Amino acid sequence: MSGSVITAVEKLETGIPGFEHVSVGGLPKGRTCLLSGTAGSSKTVFAVQFLVEGIRRGEGGVFVTFEESPDDVMSNMLSFGWELGEFVRDGKLAFVDASPQPDQEVVEAGSYDLGALVARIEYAVGKVQAKRVSVDSLGAVFSQFSDVATVRGELYRMAVALKKMAVTAILTAERTEEYGTLARFGVEEFVADNVIILRNVLDDEKRRRTVEILKFRGTDHAKGEFPFTVIPGEGVVIIPLSETKLEQKSSTLRVTSGNDTLDEMCGGGFFRDSIILVSGATGCGKTLLVTAFVSGAQKQDDRCLLFAFEESREQLFRNASGWGMDFETMEQEGRLKVVCVYPEVMGLEDHLIRMKKEIRAFAPTRVAVDSLSALERVSTGKGFREFVIGITSFIKHQEIVGLFSSTTPTLLGGASITEEHISTITDSILLLRYVEMFGEMRRGITVLKMRGSMHDKGIREYAIDGQGMHIGAQFHGIAGILSGQPMQISQPEIERMGSLFREELGE
Repeated sequence: MSGSVITAVEKLETGIPGFEHVSVGGLPKGRTCLLSGTAGSSKTVFAVQFLVEGIRRGEGGVFVTFEESPDDVMSNMLSFGWELGEFVRDGKLAFVDASPQPDQEVVEAGSYDLGALVARIEYAVGKVQAKRVSVDSLGAVFSQFSDVATVRGELYRMAVALKKMAVTAILTAERTEEYGTLARFGVEEFVADNVIILRNVLDDEKRRRTVEILKFRGTDHAKGEFPFTVIPGEGVVIIPLSETKLEQKSSTLRVTSGNDTLDEMCGGGFFRDSIILVSGATGCGKTLLVTAFVSGAQKQDDRCLLFAFEESREQLFRNASGWGMDFETMEQEGRLKVVCVYPEVMGLEDHLIRMKKEIRAFAPTRVAVDSLSALERVSTGKGFREFVIGITSFIKHQEIVGLFSSTTPTLLGGASITEEHISTITDSILLLRYVEMFGEMRRGITVLKMRGSMHDKGIREYAIDGQGMHIGAQFHGIAGILSGQPMQISQPEIERMGSLFREELGE
């Protein structure tokens, strides 16, 4: 076009936690966005939060409601700490009430258009100098139209009118399936400039909320689904893995594991910014290693934060005392904080957000989680892996050493360290194994992996008593410990294998 100036699409920060990462800056400014989702997917909460965050930034807002009355909307949003009535009194928020009245009879609209409604919206926008508009929901207003062509025409007319008002708008729409048609009439997504999908999928009796940006006309956005949760007092919080970057610093400083022999096996201890996974069957001493790791904070003037998902604070303190470790004194001195909660109390996304808050508030130098396996129960496989990536990357960026315990599915070992292959995300792996020998159950420990450091390659026997874990000598003449099928090898066979190895080295 001659004489026209084409500019890049400007984006408006929504203020919704995590959304700017997913949308690469926010919603395209001055355009309409279709927010589609099934019942219970938090469409209304998202739409209201969009306005609230705008008001906090000095931008007036208009909420057009077709289903609930303004009083019901204001009452429902109080649990998030949003005083919508106060915003209305201060002239920062205006409601356009198009909700059905109790005595109103619903009839086929015929050729009825939305001209009067658009005029009311325009008046409200001017009244509060609104920059943001939320319409909830399209399904309610268009349900009386049987002609799809009429729906598309009126929807387009509304979108054009909102664009002329120079507002950024969210239009919510219902869908009947999580992965089916985007909206009820099948035309809404073609009229709106941008489409966002909210999902609340039931998978293996577990709910998982996700947000996906299907299209942003003329501008970039992150692809795929991202988990989110709805928190009382906060609203929608999105957890974008796309903000996780491999840019954390790498430290050469070592910290003690709390066990001198284990420190030697690890080449002098754990790196200050590493993530360590302790994997083993039930009862083989994982919690003891976690307890020793926490107690090791006393030796190096550290602060430790322990997240416990299987045992109570009193039980953990009693067990530590039985092994000669004083958690009470550590807590009194401000060196230790223990957070105990059952995994089933909340979803995994909520756990992640809460754990990040606790870490920021306490500012520890050590973090221990006992155990990951307990958290795995309340999530899908994909959700669990996203949680582990989220918490490990956060800890590493804080330059904190983290220790996680995980229970293996079999008693004597197997091919996999963890069910969801979390081992690839961690820097070091300590593997605990039962070893059945001559009708007796014994225990073995090995440093399976330690990035950036030499470490002991042997499988050592250990014992547990009232003083803790005592790591002894390496198992000799035993093969198949890690596979869970230990067998004794005769001395001549050991010597033969040794000679082959020496020949290979040219000795």
